[in-house]
Amino acid sequence: MTKFYLNPSLFPFLPKPLFPVFSPFYKMTSTSANSYTWAKVKVHHLFSSSNSSTCSPVDLGFPSKSISMRKPTPRAKIQCALHSPTVLTFPKQPYQYPTITKRDTPSPPQPAWNLFQKAAAKALDIMESALISRDKQNPLPKTSDPGVQIAGNFSPVQEMPVRHNLSVSGTVPDCINGVYVRNGANPHFEPVAGHHLFDGDGMLHAVTINGGSVNYSCRFTETERLVQERELGKSVFPKAIGELHGHSGIARLLLFYARGLCGLVDHSHGTGVANAGLVYFNGRLLAMSEDDLPYHVAIKPCGDLQTKGRYDFDEQLKSTMIAHPKIDPVSGELFALSYDVVQKPYLKYFKFSKNGKKSYDVEIPLEVPTMMHDFAITQNYVVIPDQQVVFKLQNMIKGGSPVIYDEKKKSRFGILPKNAKDSNSIIWVESPDTFCFHLWNAWEEPENDEVVVIGSCMTPPDSIFNECDENMKSVLSEIRLNLKTTESRKRAIISSSTEQLNLEAGMVNKNKLGRKTQYAYLAIAEPWPKVSGFAKVDLSTGEVQKYMYGDKRYGGEPLFLPRNQCTEKEDDGYILAFVHDEKIWKSELQIVNAMTLELEATVKLPSRVPYGFHGTFVSSKDLENQV
Repeated sequence: MTKFYLNPSLFPFLPKPLFPVFSPFYKMTSTSANSYTWAKVKVHHLFSSSNSSTCSPVDLGFPSKSISMRKPTPRAKIQCALHSPTVLTFPKQPYQYPTITKRDTPSPPQPAWNLFQKAAAKALDIMESALISRDKQNPLPKTSDPGVQIAGNFSPVQEMPVRHNLSVSGTVPDCINGVYVRNGANPHFEPVAGHHLFDGDGMLHAVTINGGSVNYSCRFTETERLVQERELGKSVFPKAIGELHGHSGIARLLLFYARGLCGLVDHSHGTGVANAGLVYFNGRLLAMSEDDLPYHVAIKPCGDLQTKGRYDFDEQLKSTMIAHPKIDPVSGELFALSYDVVQKPYLKYFKFSKNGKKSYDVEIPLEVPTMMHDFAITQNYVVIPDQQVVFKLQNMIKGGSPVIYDEKKKSRFGILPKNAKDSNSIIWVESPDTFCFHLWNAWEEPENDEVVVIGSCMTPPDSIFNECDENMKSVLSEIRLNLKTTESRKRAIISSSTEQLNLEAGMVNKNKLGRKTQYAYLAIAEPWPKVSGFAKVDLSTGEVQKYMYGDKRYGGEPLFLPRNQCTEKEDDGYILAFVHDEKIWKSELQIVNAMTLELEATVKLPSRVPYGFHGTFVSSKDLENQV
């Protein structure tokens, strides 16, 4: 048996004193993975048949003060902007959970365990069942209720091999030649306890366009976590957001590490779900979540997808990498961060040359571990947000959430030269009451000694993770950071209150990243977290042009694809987005002219595409150089 040790960075929610207790333990014997899944969630009481025009999926809102398993106290009705109550409804308690239809597939083969392991597995299963029974005595908050979090078109789908020659309405522009890939959360197993939308296994949806022929496939990213759970035939890895809260979360961690001690599971090769970001770099498509290394996914000539494995950049990357690395369009370098919520250094910065050679890690001094989902680059700097959503693991011992909004902490941005060897040259500029989950672009204005940052400022800052008592707002903002005075200014780019929109998920022209841009293309996240269309925003004037998907039609992140590298007009290109019609329960890929906002083509898809996260486009030229 192979001995291995617990890596604190891979399990950030486990209190540090517990690490010596659960290490070392032994590696389980692997068996071949059985590719089966629970999939189609039939929620007949939430929406009608596919031919009905009155479908009304359950509200996917985000509730009150913490995500503990304790029974919530009565309170006045809260109308969070997470979903518009005029569009969606939340069922009265007691909630009837949806019926799960399982595929007729054989059970997975039993792992090759010895007698002790079999006995330990049975005992731990009994303990887990008791914990689940105890938790079910109290209703789950909406932020961790699977009946809410993965209802309607947030519910998972099965894998689908390549379907060729899809029906196309309109004309696909000749310049669009390659593969559009979008990531998302798609739980492989039916949740038995708390589950947050972000907890689902990563699934990639790929549309291949080649000379007028269009293909589609969707595949799980075969993470180490998913492979082991398939072998065991159930979910055993703790869900970081939906389960790891309060005393129940600590109990689940203890159960998980007990399984590790007995050699029933192995987390030494990571625990991430790879469900958030995507980047194509140095001949590889990488799927990412910030709690693990990236996963290399190959795009086959036929358009199918195959996971090659966890990718450490040829043994250069020893820590996790956030899901939003940046590629400089001029140098071709990739820039990234890695954060740790257990031990210092809480944050590290590094980069890769265009050929994949990694720089030294630059340790960024932080007093507390901070939620670091995104950052920005300029021509010469990286812009690092240090904001007020932080990790406090001791809150679990008190029965609360480990992710909190710290009112006493001051939000700030660190401006660090791209080629810095250490953090001595970083300039910190405070920006009060600023929390940007995503940053869309940044650039330098040397004449003003300023760095300009474009991001969506979210309030309440922790509304994605914890219950909110007010409507969630995501305001597109310009934040000016003066490098000489270390002062900041912030303004809403859309100044008119009547035009104000929740704008989340999107991008600028990738050929202009890190340089001054005129336009941003962002999802209109209304009713939150659904996307009813996208906005083309002039960042200097605040002018907004909207493209709406239509009645009961919702999409996701708009991907801007430039017509070519040399086009003179910044908006000369196309918007690609998956759109789902909740009246007929069908999905499609829409291609919209970014200059005129006119629909150019629609690709009818053979499978429902759940609402997801971020995507990218891999050109046919890049595919020729794929590793």
